[in-house]
Amino acid sequence: MTTYRKFLTGGAAFAALAFAAVAIPAPAAFAFTKESGAAIVLDASQQRGGSRDQQPRGQGSRPDSDRGGQGQGQGGRSLDDIFRDIGGEGEEEDSDRPDWAGTPGGGSDHGGGRPSMAGSKRGDLFGDLWVILRDENGVPILTPEGWVQPLDANGNPVPLDEEGAPIDETLVQEVELGRLNVGRAPNSVLDRRAEEVVTLLNAATDLSTDASGRLVITTADGTSTIDSPLENLAIYVALLTQGTIPGVSDLPGTAYDHLVDGVFTAADLQASASFLAAATDKTSPFTADEIAYINAFLGINTATRGSATWSVIDYSDFTYDRSDVYGSATATVLVQQADGTWVAQTVNIYEAVFGSVDATVSGSLDAYTRAADDARTVVNFLHEYEVPATSLDDVEH
Repeated sequence: MTTYRKFLTGGAAFAALAFAAVAIPAPAAFAFTKESGAAIVLDASQQRGGSRDQQPRGQGSRPDSDRGGQGQGQGGRSLDDIFRDIGGEGEEEDSDRPDWAGTPGGGSDHGGGRPSMAGSKRGDLFGDLWVILRDENGVPILTPEGWVQPLDANGNPVPLDEEGAPIDETLVQEVELGRLNVGRAPNSVLDRRAEEVVTLLNAATDLSTDASGRLVITTADGTSTIDSPLENLAIYVALLTQGTIPGVSDLPGTAYDHLVDGVFTAADLQASASFLAAATDKTSPFTADEIAYINAFLGINTATRGSATWSVIDYSDFTYDRSDVYGSATATVLVQQADGTWVAQTVNIYEAVFGSVDATVSGSLDAYTRAADDARTVVNFLHEYEVPATSLDDVEH
């Protein structure tokens, strides 16, 4: 049986990375804190404490007063602006590549467990995030009283009291918000990073993607992959809000024209799944609720009714076929041989990662979640079995 070199063991082995305590700074207008009490973020202690009295109640799930729309949430912003919104203040994070990737045996903290700062202050900032009733686009379906409707493990509505809080909180399902690997950097650093991305793309003589869908850029100075979580997340936000990477006027060839044409298209939505995957905690599977919360926290095409705020993204035309996307994708990884040694070999991603098992989904946030999680799985695979740079000349095809 073929065995790939596994540098990541157990559950979450990202202790070596410098995670920000909270890696998704919510835009001020949509700060889902205990103080704001936004209806899509439930905090049981707040709901029962009477602060709901300050929140206007709505009359339905999709009223005429909803604000926001596809490709309109943050139109006209530069990549610098997007970087600043999602970066915050603190230390710079250059790459999603773990420090131990490509090192025999992995890092000293690779034995499993949660990241060193996992869960720190998340509840303080965002309250309790619960699985709630949503439509196919991820929009919350509110109760007649205007509350979001939590679901139990079987998908049944959890009974609510007169203040919209679950009568039995043990029935709700918490959403583990997989940490986006985004360091919080000073504005000067974010400005420089944005300028570097724009300069690099404008100087590209060739453009492609790696097996996971991340951009691979060739310039006169060489070839590099955009693997920084911050840069990938900025591109994700730009595509979903503006349908383009601001500041980039043209790209080599025509295959990636959709990234710079200023029009939000199905191709942008398809590509965005890989950019989101490149920005997230690689060990935690995506869920639809998680992506819906992330989009709202990032202020992507938001709509608001009363105290409820959500992202408006139309997934009805989204399609994903795993074999079409990964059937011919390859990557060079370490593969264990019969004698126990490890050799760099080029493998087929569809076979090595997915066991040649297909998945075909369409028309919903769930379908998009499948695509994003497959991309996350591929990024994780590439990191687990990454070939050390010194071994790249000895690749077996």
